[in-house]
Amino acid sequence: MTAAIIDGKLIAEEVRAQVKMAVEERIAAGKPRPGLATVLVGDNPASHVYVRSKRKACAEVGIESFGFELPADATQEQVEKVVRECNEDPRIHGILVQLPLPAGLDEEAVLNTISLHKDVDGFHPVNIGRLAQKGREPAFVPCTPAGCIYLLKKTLPSLRGVNAVVLGRSNIVGMPVALLLVREDATVTICHSRTRDLQVVVRQADVLIAAVGKAEMVRGDWVKPGAVVIDVGINRIEDPNHPKGSRLVGDVAFDEVKEVASYITPVPGGVGPMTIAMLLQNTLRAAELADKM
Repeated sequence: MTAAIIDGKLIAEEVRAQVKMAVEERIAAGKPRPGLATVLVGDNPASHVYVRSKRKACAEVGIESFGFELPADATQEQVEKVVRECNEDPRIHGILVQLPLPAGLDEEAVLNTISLHKDVDGFHPVNIGRLAQKGREPAFVPCTPAGCIYLLKKTLPSLRGVNAVVLGRSNIVGMPVALLLVREDATVTICHSRTRDLQVVVRQADVLIAAVGKAEMVRGDWVKPGAVVIDVGINRIEDPNHPKGSRLVGDVAFDEVKEVASYITPVPGGVGPMTIAMLLQNTLRAAELADKM
């Protein structure tokens, strides 16, 4: 059996098209254009690439971008001041602080400064707290975990009762995606570096979400035949046969696992495109929430 590929790029394009149509309808109805502010501190090349791609995606769907760049030696007060100004600007509906911040800055304090109703990254402690509570609804859900669940719901008729294993317990992906799976009535196991008999636990998964940040850690014999595998990892490894001398791989050994799983996301082209699509969707939602305030 060879797994069917879950085409995150194609599904993300569908989401983006829906957002673009909704933005056009807002403008035609005389409502404000959604606006997203990106706050970038320092000169991390990868962060600059990510922010450029987000601003480009906004332009393609009609969302207005507001870019704020601060030097690497910016103080905590300077960063928080920019965020507070964005909170007060009615043109800005969503605020994204690009992580990681330079050493010496308190990320949690910066994220706490973002207005709950503009937290389109979904990392505000109140939004995460609501996500963890039964009967409470967060204003926004973190984008990458939301993208994972969206892909699963496009692939499976239901997640109710499935045995889901999340490999990784980060605040950005592992923990939020586990909470989202619980909300879908899955039975969830969270694995990490201290998990005993890790391979045995992973092999029990009907749905496996790999978000551990270790290149090709999950091998073919780790995966239950017929499992659905969502690979969140993005790792660059050396490859002398590649034109660039290196290539991107996930946390899953794709060539091995695709012969065991029923569905699998590729890297690149799987979860990655969904992250930005969910950010656009959250920004639109922020504008809709602002309409009611």
